[in-house]
Amino acid sequence: MEPKPPTPASGPLTPRFRLGKQSSLAPECGGEGGAGTGAGSAEGSAEANGVMSFQLMYLAHEGNAEGIRELLDGGADPNFRDSDGRTALHIAACEGHADVVELLLQRGAEAAVEDQWGSTPLADAMHYQNHDVIKILEKHGSKYKIAPMHVNNVREVPEYEIDPSELDFSNGNDLSKGTFRKATWRGIPVAVKKLDDDLLVDENKVRAFRDELDVLQLIRHPNVVQFLGAVTQSNPMMIVMEFMHKGDLRTHLNKKGALPPSYAVKLALDIARGMSYLHEHKPQAIIHRDLEPSNILRDDTGHLKVADFDLCKMLKWRRKVREEKAVTSPGNACRYVAPEVLRNEEYDTKVDVFSFALILQEMIEGCLPYYDKRNDEIEKAHNSKERPPFRAPPKHYAHGLRELIEQCWSENPAHRPDFREIINRLSAIQNEIAQRNRWKVRPLRCFLSFEGMWKKDRNEGSTTRSSRSSRSNF
Repeated sequence: MEPKPPTPASGPLTPRFRLGKQSSLAPECGGEGGAGTGAGSAEGSAEANGVMSFQLMYLAHEGNAEGIRELLDGGADPNFRDSDGRTALHIAACEGHADVVELLLQRGAEAAVEDQWGSTPLADAMHYQNHDVIKILEKHGSKYKIAPMHVNNVREVPEYEIDPSELDFSNGNDLSKGTFRKATWRGIPVAVKKLDDDLLVDENKVRAFRDELDVLQLIRHPNVVQFLGAVTQSNPMMIVMEFMHKGDLRTHLNKKGALPPSYAVKLALDIARGMSYLHEHKPQAIIHRDLEPSNILRDDTGHLKVADFDLCKMLKWRRKVREEKAVTSPGNACRYVAPEVLRNEEYDTKVDVFSFALILQEMIEGCLPYYDKRNDEIEKAHNSKERPPFRAPPKHYAHGLRELIEQCWSENPAHRPDFREIINRLSAIQNEIAQRNRWKVRPLRCFLSFEGMWKKDRNEGSTTRSSRSSRSNF
């Protein structure tokens, strides 16, 4: 966005109000103002521009609602601007004075006024996390127009930035995950995740969006869904991913039910390879934290790719992380969450191993984990160290598959194997299953060959007897 020219209220020499916190988009201060010129300097500068109007700015900084009311009663302009185009409402929003904001709006202050950098009082309130002020401004119809990742210098625009006009949603539709929509970008189908305008005021949603972008631009692997770009400089902000024509694993399992062990192991290897790449990513390991069938997609060849990183965590200098608040997973997603996460304890990459074990068992059993329990009973089951039962025939868990699952969902995370070991063990199981299937075929082929030879000899013997009978008649 181009900087807006100053809009002085009292002439071209209107000074800048530098006391307290500055505009959230001001490039020279990055949103933080210094001590500024002080009250005496502000009042001295105001002599040439209207003492009352500049006193309004100072009292808004101080949070003096009574003083502001007296000034407004005396004729002060509630929409006075300094040389940066800032108003008393901008100042009060930065400082978090909710009563002053309410008073100014009641007395005619413009809620959506923009300073010279395009920042509104709502944008400033969001930047300084003044939530009470945010609610008041929204109640008066103010909307957040500047994307939270907006930059002022074109050189700072990220390389992955996509022009939103290139995204065509005319033939698009909602995908299995409600936040994603199908679209066309430069002639190819893509999946687009939107951060709607009403979510921009949710600091946690914006932070999760930023974190997901930080991860996506770092990862490249055949078993991880491909990141194509994002829209960050305008609203709504969006993440653009490759489109997976065959949908997610949840839909596939609902349709197929229990899978043959050889096929289940093949799919499990796809998941394990993608997760091993994430966990061994350098310099920061990546915890998915939301590994479940709806977040695993199928490509055109039927191979699986790990997707949806909005809850992921990066282990930078820490060995473990903890959720800031209690975990609430929508729908059946809670069935795959590791017990240490539900208990709000510190956790590491092994939470993904726990989730993986339940997915693998579900592929073989053909039913949800804890299928006989309601979602609100899962945490209690975890606390009692209960695990889903093995109901499929023992032959479906041959060659150590059941033992691997049990180790992966161990109550002690340290006892769970990492995904590199899981890949090795699954590969060995896959080879054992393939070898067993080959031995099943070989006896059958031998039997068919023997049966063919026996039929041939029998036919030849019948022909010989018939010839002898014919000769005896002559």
